[in-house]
Amino acid sequence: MSLQDADADDAGFGARIRSAIFWRSGSQILSQMMSWVVTLAVIRLLDPADYGLFAMTQVILNFATFLNGYGLVSALVQSEKLDSHRLRQAFTIMLLLNGALALLQLGIAPIAADYYDQPMVADLLRVQALLYLSTPFISIPEAIMGRALDFKRPALVNLIAAFASAAVALVGALSGWGVWTLVFAPIAGFWVKGLGYVLATGFRPIPTFDFRGTGAMVAYGASLLGGQLFWIVQSQADIFIGGRVLEPHQLGLYAEALFLTQIFVSKFIPPLNDVAFPAYARMQKDPARVAWSFCKAVRLLLLLSCPVYLGMAVTAEPLVETLFGAKWLEMAPFVAVLALAMPFMTLQVMFAPVSNALGRPGTTARIAGVGAVLMPVAFLIGITFGAIGLAWAWLGAFPILTIVTARLAGAPMGLRLIDLVRAAAPGLGCAILMAGVVMAVDRILPPLAAPVRLAVLVPAGGIAFLAALMLCARGTLMELVALVIRRAPPVQAPA
Repeated sequence: MSLQDADADDAGFGARIRSAIFWRSGSQILSQMMSWVVTLAVIRLLDPADYGLFAMTQVILNFATFLNGYGLVSALVQSEKLDSHRLRQAFTIMLLLNGALALLQLGIAPIAADYYDQPMVADLLRVQALLYLSTPFISIPEAIMGRALDFKRPALVNLIAAFASAAVALVGALSGWGVWTLVFAPIAGFWVKGLGYVLATGFRPIPTFDFRGTGAMVAYGASLLGGQLFWIVQSQADIFIGGRVLEPHQLGLYAEALFLTQIFVSKFIPPLNDVAFPAYARMQKDPARVAWSFCKAVRLLLLLSCPVYLGMAVTAEPLVETLFGAKWLEMAPFVAVLALAMPFMTLQVMFAPVSNALGRPGTTARIAGVGAVLMPVAFLIGITFGAIGLAWAWLGAFPILTIVTARLAGAPMGLRLIDLVRAAAPGLGCAILMAGVVMAVDRILPPLAAPVRLAVLVPAGGIAFLAALMLCARGTLMELVALVIRRAPPVQAPA
């Protein structure tokens, strides 16, 4: 292949990546905007105790989910060949695994209720078992579209599913369903997504019990289980530990503060990682190119996320009162602390698709193992100070975990800590300057209603951040603008 052909191939691949990001992230933004409007309405109608009970069930669901077979999907995306028989084999394995998980949850439900001393938890878990059965119908079509970097069709399906979930949530909250609103809404969304994915791909969900040749696929999926199990321990330890000590009201305040501060990292980073995994997989023979692409992604994502996180931290009180209502105002201190930990979490979760794409799932497992020890220890120490101690545990422990992750996952691609610091510096540095300006403006403001106060602070922060970028990081800003508004190169006549 000539150099000109290689350049053309790279340009075509880059265009597909940009298209994938546009559809995957764009649909995520639209669906999340609709979901957030409904979520804010629902939060105002429900009580913090409802969210505390729901959070208790999520520990069980998330802990069991690590066995749902999603590692097989990663194996399908990475494999060189994919045919209908292989897809049916994966579907059957997923069906058996998730059916077993649903039965397991039915058995665990009363035990979980006894642990939390909340009988309602058992009833909630029994109904939530329906979620597992939708997984095979979602995961296999995702693999089909992910391999092709086709995110347009799933984007449309995701929008429809988000609408269905939001509609059920709104109806439930207005009808007085209480905590059941939080149970039925995701069930509706998952099943609509599963049906939509099957129709969009034309995949025929017909089981086969011929498992010959699935050894490598199952082995790859199993190699990811350790990392997934450790991740579940790490991410759910706070609710597991706090749920036994705190009342549902306090737990609900903490859980919703975590939800608010993790919106960017939990809703926008996973779609980008979905695109990043197959993209990095295609570059796996060139680690230097992977490292360069990763640093560029860090630079641009922190440029977007850091002002959001630090803005949340310095406007926590008016933000919570405006979005959630006065009855949730106790949540503001949790938001202020947790938001400061989220830039580290954003950076840390970006490493997983790189390690997996380079064929090193063991690295992800080792990192998750460190987190599975570090975070529970931090939460055990933090809970002695009450619910706010759980928030401080995040801020104390996650920077350490991020440094460990950078050392372990960065080594295979030759990434140095100094490279990471340079990539993070523009977004983080300018956001810190912005936060200082917002705090200064807030100090001189007279007493104002929360929405008015927020309406003053947000534009002030935006102007301050843009000014800091123009003064200190103009090149990074132009890089982001060029990515968003990208013009096609002129067509040259052949020589």
